[in-house]
Amino acid sequence: MEHLNRGGFDFDLCNRNNVLEKTGLKMKGFMKTGTTIVGVVYKGGVVLGADTRATEGPIVADKNCEKIHYIADNIYCCGAGTAADTESATALISSKLKLHKLSTGKQTRVITALTMLKQMLFKYQGHISAALILGGIDINGPSLHTIYPHGSTDQLPYVTMGSGSLAAMAVFEAKYKNDMTKEEAIALVAEAISSGIFNDLGSGSNVDVTVIEPSGVTVLRNYQTPNERKYRNNPYIFKQGTTPVLKQDVAPLSTKVVIEDIMMG
Repeated sequence: MEHLNRGGFDFDLCNRNNVLEKTGLKMKGFMKTGTTIVGVVYKGGVVLGADTRATEGPIVADKNCEKIHYIADNIYCCGAGTAADTESATALISSKLKLHKLSTGKQTRVITALTMLKQMLFKYQGHISAALILGGIDINGPSLHTIYPHGSTDQLPYVTMGSGSLAAMAVFEAKYKNDMTKEEAIALVAEAISSGIFNDLGSGSNVDVTVIEPSGVTVLRNYQTPNERKYRNNPYIFKQGTTPVLKQDVAPLSTKVVIEDIMMG
């Protein structure tokens, strides 16, 4: 049968890698990632929160990245793991849900987004490094779900994921209560994210919050900025000539340009 290139991941070399590993070759492991993302259900809606630090190994690559992704007008998703995987996975499902909404003419349901995300992640057996918190509100009311990279899911009133999840969960378990107001939920989410920021090296910078209600979505970008950079009041000003010029060589432009006449036949 003719081999069809269907795209996506290729697992043909898995057996080869297993043989090489048995011979003593140390295989490359997963890259360690860092994030704190949380979500909580309150009376009438859902509040999602995330930090804004993006790391590249031991390097802070971005101090103010966005980790709360748009899925639909009534659904948003926090992403932890590899930034490219979380952004691509959520963007792909968001596009499919838009087509689904145009086809059915009805509001997108949270369970539809959950099913599409978990089926895609399960198909790739964890090779897409995306740990997600999906929150939204539909005809069934507010709901909150976690989606692990291998495709397993949970539905809970409050959730945390990422390397700072334990610090954030400590805040939730101590202070969560049923039927919170919107203001109480926002304050609790901000405190949980701040706990991850200050207790986990992979999390940092600012606190982003998104509130999902029946009336609409409120995106509170940089809701808190506990790590603002302190700039110097008196910037360095060096006088001209402070750094000596050791060598100066000026090349005429004419020596670098070749002018040719092209005969048009």
